[in-house]
Amino acid sequence: MDTRLDVHHALTDDELRRLDAYWRAANYLTVGQIYLLDNPLLREPLTVDDIKPRLLGHWGTSPGLNLIYAHLNRVIVARDLNAMLVTGPGHGGPAIVANTWLEGTWSERYHDVARDEAGMAKLFRQFSFPGGIPSHVAADVPGSIHEGGELGYALSHAYGAAFDHPDLVVACVIGDGEAETGPLAGSWLSNVFLNPARDGAVLPILHLNGYKIANPTVLARIPEADLLDLMRGSGYQPYVVAGDDPAQVHGTLAATMDRALDEIAEIQRRARSGGVIERPRWPMIILRTPKGWTGPAEVDGTQVEGTYRAHQVPLSGVRDNPAHLAELEQWLRSYRPEELFDATGAPVDELRTLPPSGDRRMSANPVTNGGLVLRDLALPDFRDYGVEVPEPGTPMAGATGVLGPWIRDVISANPQTFRLFGPDEVASNRLGAAFEVTDRAWVAATVPGDDHLSPDGRVMEVLSEHLCQGWLEGYLLTGRHGVFTSYEAFIHIVDSMLNQHAKWLKVTRAIPWRQPLASLNYLLSSHVWRQDHNGFSHQDPGFIDHVVNKKAEVVRVYLPPDANTLLATMDHCLRSRHYINVVVAGKQAAPNWLTITEAIQHTRRGLGIWEWASNDDGSEPDVVLACCGDVPTLETLAAAEMLRQHLPELKVRLVNVVDLMRLQPDTEHPHGLPDKEFDTIFTPDRPIIFAYHGYPWLIHRLTYRRTNHDNLHVRGYKEEGTTTTPFDMVMLNDLDRFHLVIDVIDRVPGLGARAAHLRQQMVDARQAARDYTRQYGEDDPQVAEWRWVRETDPTNP
Repeated sequence: MDTRLDVHHALTDDELRRLDAYWRAANYLTVGQIYLLDNPLLREPLTVDDIKPRLLGHWGTSPGLNLIYAHLNRVIVARDLNAMLVTGPGHGGPAIVANTWLEGTWSERYHDVARDEAGMAKLFRQFSFPGGIPSHVAADVPGSIHEGGELGYALSHAYGAAFDHPDLVVACVIGDGEAETGPLAGSWLSNVFLNPARDGAVLPILHLNGYKIANPTVLARIPEADLLDLMRGSGYQPYVVAGDDPAQVHGTLAATMDRALDEIAEIQRRARSGGVIERPRWPMIILRTPKGWTGPAEVDGTQVEGTYRAHQVPLSGVRDNPAHLAELEQWLRSYRPEELFDATGAPVDELRTLPPSGDRRMSANPVTNGGLVLRDLALPDFRDYGVEVPEPGTPMAGATGVLGPWIRDVISANPQTFRLFGPDEVASNRLGAAFEVTDRAWVAATVPGDDHLSPDGRVMEVLSEHLCQGWLEGYLLTGRHGVFTSYEAFIHIVDSMLNQHAKWLKVTRAIPWRQPLASLNYLLSSHVWRQDHNGFSHQDPGFIDHVVNKKAEVVRVYLPPDANTLLATMDHCLRSRHYINVVVAGKQAAPNWLTITEAIQHTRRGLGIWEWASNDDGSEPDVVLACCGDVPTLETLAAAEMLRQHLPELKVRLVNVVDLMRLQPDTEHPHGLPDKEFDTIFTPDRPIIFAYHGYPWLIHRLTYRRTNHDNLHVRGYKEEGTTTTPFDMVMLNDLDRFHLVIDVIDRVPGLGARAAHLRQQMVDARQAARDYTRQYGEDDPQVAEWRWVRETDPTNP
């Protein structure tokens, strides 16, 4: 199939003239934002006082973005399209801001920036200016769901937006520098998961302007035949638009967009007519235009347009260099602003009527402000899925296995607004009940023996954490809900993506017209303490540390100790708005401690005293045993029972923490406990032995301001691990029950001498447990089969 189209009669002369005028207007507004403080319409000759003292911004990609935006507006009007734009080269912020001002949305969102001369002056001044707006396509920009300051995620966001939006066309501009990133390279295969019968469409536009900040881009320099084969191999029909003559490029791009949208409509018509759904070859556009097109061709005798020198600010030192100031004025006047803006500074009528109106404007499309279209999930009553707990510690059941049927029914009840995302780990993390009602989304070939693959699947599995994260972010940002399940150690792969989403949530809290989104929910299983079989490479609980660095108003971390508290926690998370919720829970069979009613109360409190495991009887304890996480809870309870058996006079208070952020003061986090309440639970002066799921220093960081911090001793993961048994893992990190008893003996004043024999027994018991694993390859049954009993039982040491 031809990749270059015959453009004869693609545009009438009048259409070409109007498109070019709109493009020139957007380019003018883009340059003005980068350079100008005042004199926005050049009513007077430019002077030094009209120029910003700090010149920030990226010109090089902006003319291409303006060109694409103008042409998308044409086809939206012509076809009454429901469309949005994801801008991969997000550093081209001034271009997208220019277009939102031209079509009126910016002024509707920010009433002080009207579409007139005074408003234009404010538009210019605010860009990359103290107290203004960022240089990227940030959350401040209407129509944006993608910041773009960090490259690599545009295409996965675009596909996430298209899932379950059958009438939506998501145009996605991919910069050729961005195309070199690993996440973007993987994103091309997202079309394997897009169902043309029930999802929207993505139109990728690979913008090849040839250069990054200082180097050529790879895809711009490989043979075009190789590039076309790369795109075809990823399932696309590529069309090339190339040139540096505006009239020719306008005509070719118009014809190519029409062809691409015709093909998308035909693909969807076939898929929605009841036939077999197969993976189609979706159209995509390769746009080759000069970097910094229409800007200065040369500066100081050196070529700029079409080179990396156009990437940011082509003319620098304008305040100090009269020649550069004159060149800037010449550049701005080359767009003939007197033809584009009327006497008041507003766009002339023919420019005002070129874009779509109302919600059809890409900058005003409701799905780009996802909270506007967000609807609550229909959530089954999680109480109906709880484990019966006749006594603490019974029965044995894996927490995520209990959660699975509830997730299954959430999927059934919300067939268009909820998806489960995971990198090939949904069944491994014991959420396989989902496959009782749905499949894995899949539009590629299937063969006999494949397991639960279909175009209608609601489970999004691909062996790329980047893609799962990007899809889910796009899905949430356009008004839907989801859960991302992953092995705890490998969720780190998306650390940087979480950073960007957290920043988006933080910023949008202060933007009145941005509505709250469904929370980004992580369910991390296959965690550090039960990766004994996979070994050291799979043992890392540090994602929690990364998350708590983010702003307190947007992050929450939960470590439910059993299945019922996990159910209560996940119900809370799916009802929440505008947070990042991290939930860490085990998948292996483990004791269950709380009835569903008790679990609800405990989850609401976030932490609390387990009276049934304590013997301080409402008086002041000698020691506080605290725990956070399922395995630390198990080891702490075992230690508490041994203390009760061997030191019955010792008053022990056991405190379990579900909501990690309760440990911070209320002045630091909305969930934090006031100091007085914290001291009431943990005491102001008694030893605290804290068994924690992750790296121990995080607990110290969260509690360093507390009255009793000097008496806080934390056990957790300290980067010791290997392929071994579950109990040997906790012993390697001194988190085991025997070591916790030793900690109590060493830290309760006056106990050391009285309990010397017990301490020695604990040391010997540790060694015996290790010897057993080395001899038999499994844990000693006295440890592995330990169960909590309310009363001291000599047969259960």
